[in-house]
Amino acid sequence: MRYFAILCTMLLLVSCNREPAIDTAPGPDRIVRLSDSEIKGLDPQKVSDLSSLRFAADQFEGLTRLDARGEAEPGLARDWQVSADGLTWTFALRENLRFSDGAAFDATLFPTLLQRLRAPETAAASAALFGNIQSVEAAGEQNVVVTLASPDPSLPALLTHPAMAALPLHRIGAASDQWTSDRPMVTSGPYRLAGWKLNDHARLERNPEWHDEPAPTKTIIWKPMDDSLSAMRLFLSGGADIAADYPASRHQWLEDNHPAAAHSVPYLGSYYFAFNTRSPPFDDRKVRIALSMAVEREWIADKVIGIGNIPAWGLLPPGLAGPVSAKPEWADWSRKKRLSAARALLAEAGYNPNNPLRFEIRFNSSAEHRRVAVAMAAMWQPLGVEASLFNSEAALHFAALRRHEFALSRSGWIADLPTPENFLLVHQQTNGAGNYSGYDNPAYDALLAQAIAEPDPARRQILMRRAEALLIADMPILPLYFYVTRSLVAERIAGWEDNISNVHPSRTLLIRP
Repeated sequence: MRYFAILCTMLLLVSCNREPAIDTAPGPDRIVRLSDSEIKGLDPQKVSDLSSLRFAADQFEGLTRLDARGEAEPGLARDWQVSADGLTWTFALRENLRFSDGAAFDATLFPTLLQRLRAPETAAASAALFGNIQSVEAAGEQNVVVTLASPDPSLPALLTHPAMAALPLHRIGAASDQWTSDRPMVTSGPYRLAGWKLNDHARLERNPEWHDEPAPTKTIIWKPMDDSLSAMRLFLSGGADIAADYPASRHQWLEDNHPAAAHSVPYLGSYYFAFNTRSPPFDDRKVRIALSMAVEREWIADKVIGIGNIPAWGLLPPGLAGPVSAKPEWADWSRKKRLSAARALLAEAGYNPNNPLRFEIRFNSSAEHRRVAVAMAAMWQPLGVEASLFNSEAALHFAALRRHEFALSRSGWIADLPTPENFLLVHQQTNGAGNYSGYDNPAYDALLAQAIAEPDPARRQILMRRAEALLIADMPILPLYFYVTRSLVAERIAGWEDNISNVHPSRTLLIRP
C-alpha cells in the first residue's frame, strides 16, 4: 500500500508539472498551416529560408508590409513621400507604436536596425538585398528617412522583408539570441510566438499591442511537413487548413477530385538551362539560337511537367515588366520552319552530318530535370545533334556551374523581390561566378544600368524590357517555362488570394462562419 501511495504521488506531481496539451488541429478560432520545412530560426535578420521568413512576417512588421495580393502597403508607416530624383524616401510613422510587451518605439529604432543588419556578427544572409540603401536616419520621432544610391521604385516592397522589420532591440543585449527564447516572444506585428515544439508545431497568438485592428483569427498553428504527399494526406483528412505544397504527380487527380482546394499559380521564377558561352560550341550565338528554335516549350510545360506551368521564351515572368512575357520573332513559327532555320544556322556554324554537334546536358538529381533533359535531347535529334546526359546531386551540380565546368546545364532563378532587375542583374558580367553562362555584352550591361538609374517607373520598365529583349536575342540561357506554386486551401478559409509572389499573410486569412 505504501508503494502504491508513493507511485500515485509521483504520477500526480508529473501530471502537475507537464505542460497542458495544446490542440493543434483546425478549430473555430484556429487555422493550421503546413510549411514545407521546419523553422530554421526566430531572428528575422539571421534567417534566409522561406519557411522561417513567412513565419517571421506573421510576427514582425516593418515600415511597409505585404497585403493578401502580395503587394506593398503601409505598415508601421502610415504613408511616405519620394523626392523627384527617386533617391530620398520619407516614411511617416503611425502614432504610439508599441512592441507586444508594451515598450514604445519611434523613428530612432530604424537606423539601429540597419546597423545591426550590416554588422559582421549578425551574419545576415539578406544584407546584400539592402545594398542600395545608403542610409536610414530618424528625422525627429515620427519620420524615417531612407537614402538610396540609385532610384528604386520597388523600395516599399523591399522594406516588407522581415530583416528590416521592427525588432525589440530593448530585449537584445550582450546575449543577443536570448530574446527569441521568451514566451510569448516580443514582436511588432499581428501575432506573437506563444509556443514552439521543434519538428512538431509553432503556435502564434494575437499581439495585444499591435497598432491595427486585431487579426481576424485568434490562433495560427504552423506545422513543418517536408514530405508533400504526407502534407496532402493530412490536409485531405481535415488535419490542416493550408498546405504549402503537394506532389506534382497528384496535380491532375486533385484538379479532378478537389478543384476548389488545389491552387497552381504562376510564380516569380524562371526555369532555364544555361549555355557556357565561354568556350565552343556555345560561344557561337548561332548554335545557341538553333537549339532554342528546336525546343517545343508548350509540350514540355504541358506534357513533361503538367502542373500548369507557362511556357517561356524570355526571362521575366508575366506581370513583372508587362502583362505578356517577351518572345523572339520565331516563337510563333511552325515547327517545320523553325527546324529548317535551325539546320541552316548549325550549317553556318560548321556542323553537319559529317561533323555533328555533340555536347553534354548537365542537371542536378530530380526526375523532373531528367525528363526535361531527355525531351530536349529527343527534340534535337532531327538536327543531327548528339546530346548525352550527366546527372549529379545539387551541391556538386552548382559547384560545377560556378567553376564553369559544363556545356549546357540546368539552372533557373527564383526572385527575392517582384522586380525585373532581380532577374536581369544575374546575367551581368559583373555578377562573377553567379553569372553561370558567362554572358558578356557591354550593351546589355549599359542598358540595365540605365534602367536602374531611371527614377520614372514607366520609363524604367521600358528599359528593362529592352534589356530582356537583348538577352533573348543573344540566348545565353535557354528559357523553358515559368515556375508555379502549388497550394491546398480548405473551403472554410477566406481571404486567400492567388498571387505571383505566393504571399499569404496569416492576418489576411479568416475562417468562414
